[in-house]
Amino acid sequence: MSEKEKQSVQLKGQLRLYMQLPAVMAVLLAILNIWIYRMDRRAGLLMLIFVIIYIIMVGFLYIYSKSIIMKDLVEFAAQYGIVQNVLLRELAIPYAILLDDGKAVWMNGEFEKVLGGKPKGDAYISKYIPELNVSIFPKQEGDIVEMDVYCEDKEYRAELRRVSVRGFSETEQLLQMPEEKEYFIAVYLQDVTELNRYIRENEEQRLVAGLIYIDNYDEVVDSVEEVRQSLLMALVDRKINQYIAKVDGIVKKMENDKYFIVIKKQYFKQLEEDKFSLLEDVKSVNIGNGIPATLSIGLGLSTVSYAQSYNYARVAIDLALARGGDQAVIKDCNGITYYGGKREQTSKNTRVKARVKAEALREFITVKDKIFVMGHKLTDVDAFGAAIGIYRAAAALEKNAHIVINEISASLRPLYECYEKDPSYPDDLFLTSAEAIPMVDEESMVIVVDTNRPQMTECEELLKKTKTIVVLDHHRQSSDNIDNALLSYIEPYASSSCEMVAEVLQYIVDDVKIPKLEASSLYAGIMIDTNNFVNRTGVRTFEAAAFLRRCGADITLVRKMLRDDMDAYRAKAEIISSAEVFHKKFAIAVGRDLTIESPTIIGAQAADELLDINGIKASFVLTVYNGRIYISARSIDEVNVQIIMERFGGGGHMNASGAQFDHTDVDAAVAELKRVLDEMIEGGDI
Repeated sequence: MSEKEKQSVQLKGQLRLYMQLPAVMAVLLAILNIWIYRMDRRAGLLMLIFVIIYIIMVGFLYIYSKSIIMKDLVEFAAQYGIVQNVLLRELAIPYAILLDDGKAVWMNGEFEKVLGGKPKGDAYISKYIPELNVSIFPKQEGDIVEMDVYCEDKEYRAELRRVSVRGFSETEQLLQMPEEKEYFIAVYLQDVTELNRYIRENEEQRLVAGLIYIDNYDEVVDSVEEVRQSLLMALVDRKINQYIAKVDGIVKKMENDKYFIVIKKQYFKQLEEDKFSLLEDVKSVNIGNGIPATLSIGLGLSTVSYAQSYNYARVAIDLALARGGDQAVIKDCNGITYYGGKREQTSKNTRVKARVKAEALREFITVKDKIFVMGHKLTDVDAFGAAIGIYRAAAALEKNAHIVINEISASLRPLYECYEKDPSYPDDLFLTSAEAIPMVDEESMVIVVDTNRPQMTECEELLKKTKTIVVLDHHRQSSDNIDNALLSYIEPYASSSCEMVAEVLQYIVDDVKIPKLEASSLYAGIMIDTNNFVNRTGVRTFEAAAFLRRCGADITLVRKMLRDDMDAYRAKAEIISSAEVFHKKFAIAVGRDLTIESPTIIGAQAADELLDINGIKASFVLTVYNGRIYISARSIDEVNVQIIMERFGGGGHMNASGAQFDHTDVDAAVAELKRVLDEMIEGGDI
């Protein structure tokens, strides 16, 4: 450094003030010396000598020590930078500085160890840790991004900060940066491999609560001789205990047909992997019982508390039973998962439940003045007939009910017009959603028939405007069901909603009188949903049909109203002729450019007829309607089409289900259907 440059170097800040303090003291002493001189000349002269000596000494020391201080400061700054760099490089935490494009410009030794040695050439950090790419870098100054990353079989918690270095290019001689990119990305890693391992081990040790119910206990026990009943149940108990013992679990029998189980979460995955083989193992128990035993399993997983896990298990077992039994349902914080459910639930001959539900429904109807009944979107004959049955129940209790229906399909129109033309029915019997919404309040009652999913109802808004909701449905329950219903009567074994309503009507009032037209409507609903008493018919189905016949149901009238016109018949034949056989057991057909009024109804009828082909285990018909693709899925007994349709957000019965696509690309929908079938076959789900 030249002499001229040295002279141009100036101190500033606190150090400069410190160096100037002696000069300030000299000025103060001079002022004090003047004041003393005026008081006493001899004392003033004497003090003047000392002040002059002080000023000379201070001036000498300032001039002499300034250069020494400057030299020491420069040396300290250089040494401090070296020490700081050493400390940062030897820092025990992996630390690196990146450019905006992810290139590492500097990293300490620990970071190099993480990467397995010092990177060669232009080191882009994403080459070694793919998760640390440009897309996740902080976008604003001061932003912090935290994420888990993996490198060399270890887990790290990475923290990225955006550090601004404005003016860097003006002072830096070796590196030029665009003004808008004058910032670095600072990255440091924290090794959390051991921590995460302990967390996982602790999580795996958590207990999972579960409930196991024997679905058809009474029927199975009654199907064997009395002396063998205890042996049969002992074998079932043994199967359950052995299965849970394999995963180090505990089984406690609460009732004859109910068990409480506790297993560790680490073994829960094992049960998932074998798809709860206990469901099939129990069916193999046979000592002469004509009916195989089936189980429902409900498991609950909660990270909050064990009590919450048990509550989840209760919700899961209720859902398993509502879906027909013979399946495992797992409920956790993320949602609900289903396993099994390949067997149709055995119909129970007892009507106790129907009587109890009818009495509860009567209590609700008698205290409400406004009653609204609705089915699902694109109301079919079953939903319409069930709604008419509820109307008759309300009328028998001297209450007025309204049926909410927006769109009348071609197949429903003949039946609908019979009521429109009959002067004995009020003008406001049928309402659209727009007409019903202003009339509904918190004191109203809404009864939903033939569906248990809010988004599938004719008017979902009604469910939000009232607290009194009743659900009557024969479809298997799903996770997105109407959960705020005060009364829920869902029986998956029932053939149709009309069958359920026909039973309820017999207990609403004594000797209920059902007009001929209404009895015919209920009878038509049973006929449609059973495909003329071929599918899902049980003893109670025929009993309900017999009751309606006694009430005057006209079979000839029903048959005439349900006939197709020539265009619809041709469309159905066209759909069937387009069918292809997939995997030698699935029939897939498509209705393209159909000009008929209700293509979805024709699609469902075509799916039923495709089952008459030898070797076909399930049929799928896709039709386009109102800017959407509708799938009608049908089977006889070997394939559960409900779990297939649930993959598309739909549902229904084991042998009659449906779903929708929010587009009209039929080829893409068929390809997606085939992909799901392949996936489920490979996974053993169907």
